[in-house]
Amino acid sequence: MSKLSLLACDIGASNGRTILASFDGERLNLEEIHKFPNGGAYLNENFHWNIVHLFQEVKTGIKKAVKITDSGITSMGIDTWGVDYGLLDKQGRLMSLPYHYRDKRTEGIPEEVFKKVTKREIYQETGIQFMNFNTIFQLFADKKNQPWILENGDSLLFIPDLINYFLTGKKYNEQTIASTSQLYNPLDIKWSKGLFEKLDIPTGLVEEIIYPGNIIGDLLPEIKEECGITGELSVMAVGSHDTASAVAATPLIDEKSIYISSGTWLLLGMELNSPIINDSSLEGNFTNEMGVGNKVRFLKNITGLWLIQECKKVWDREGRNLSYSDISEVAQKADPFLYRLDPDDPVFSNPANMLDTIRNYCQKTSQPVPGSIGEIARGVYESLAFSCEQVLNTLEKLTDTKIETINMVGGGIKAELLCQYIADITKCRVLTGPVEATACGNALVQLIGLGEIKDLREGRELVQRSIELKEYLPS
Repeated sequence: MSKLSLLACDIGASNGRTILASFDGERLNLEEIHKFPNGGAYLNENFHWNIVHLFQEVKTGIKKAVKITDSGITSMGIDTWGVDYGLLDKQGRLMSLPYHYRDKRTEGIPEEVFKKVTKREIYQETGIQFMNFNTIFQLFADKKNQPWILENGDSLLFIPDLINYFLTGKKYNEQTIASTSQLYNPLDIKWSKGLFEKLDIPTGLVEEIIYPGNIIGDLLPEIKEECGITGELSVMAVGSHDTASAVAATPLIDEKSIYISSGTWLLLGMELNSPIINDSSLEGNFTNEMGVGNKVRFLKNITGLWLIQECKKVWDREGRNLSYSDISEVAQKADPFLYRLDPDDPVFSNPANMLDTIRNYCQKTSQPVPGSIGEIARGVYESLAFSCEQVLNTLEKLTDTKIETINMVGGGIKAELLCQYIADITKCRVLTGPVEATACGNALVQLIGLGEIKDLREGRELVQRSIELKEYLPS
């Protein structure tokens, strides 16, 4: 067969990539053709996403793909992080810049929400892990601080939905991204209208659910003209939540395998056919997010390489100019187990100076205070591995499964030291790859939607034929 060219736009919290995926019937090849920075920006003391910048970068990626393929792109899909959204008015205009999930406007909001509907009731209805930036709390913050925006809003679109709307003019909420909101019921597979009503949030804000593999629409004529496209280019709903796409491309071996989607966050979990929603999963704060093919991603969010990324920013400001490989190298030479962090402590959420925050944390918890770059980095990597071990132990109890293999995917697998520490501390075999799991899963869903492959199982077999996995054994 002739090669198919697909465009996967994978936008993460720190950077975005446009990946050209080529499929020849046997293997999938990924080529990064455009990369751009992302991150929040402060405006009037609030932390926002620059959605206009992201949209422009997506169009730049399309233009580059059009030149490379001579307009031979069959389809494209967008995936991003979860929970954040933009609101459109009745004329379809964006009402304000989307807030960043690390914005402080939701501080104290969960406690106010729990006065109207209990924590247990919310969990029974949604099965979603409690994090103060979940969409449910962001919307309640809107209702409290700027009620006019909900009163005049007509459409709530999550970030990938919003970019798809800019591209096609079509308004949908894709299922996997909608499930991160803590307003979606994974048992009934629909919006939890009861929660909207109890919190007095207009139910008319949300849109019709669209599922991975379905066509959203063709590019708008003005977008085609700007990007130099003469024919059709379908925008397809993929696993629009980046973790959903990453898990779709994870070559899970058997029922005793789990995944860690690694990057700014570490998403550790198991793929299930139905949610686990009970008092034990609530106590463990596990989440039931929807995956590709109506699978359930039963997982827990762990603060991940955000800690190292923020440390690197400080070192860069100090003129150190270290690469991540440099950081890993000096970490390996440092003394082990000097200190241990709780990566999910709120103090690490968005500090002005991560190095100072780590040192202050160690002082307050009566631990040795790290001084060198190697000591700081090694302690962070070890702390992340210990957090993975804790979550894995709880996961085994909740699922009554003895975990043997951890499949790690995503950019975090480039931190080989972290991969080895996770193997050492969890006593599990760790298999890593693909590094571009999210873009790979994005492309696989497009292939499923186009009828080129049958389902996730065939997609994962395709991944295993297309990449080489690396193994880390406990030492």
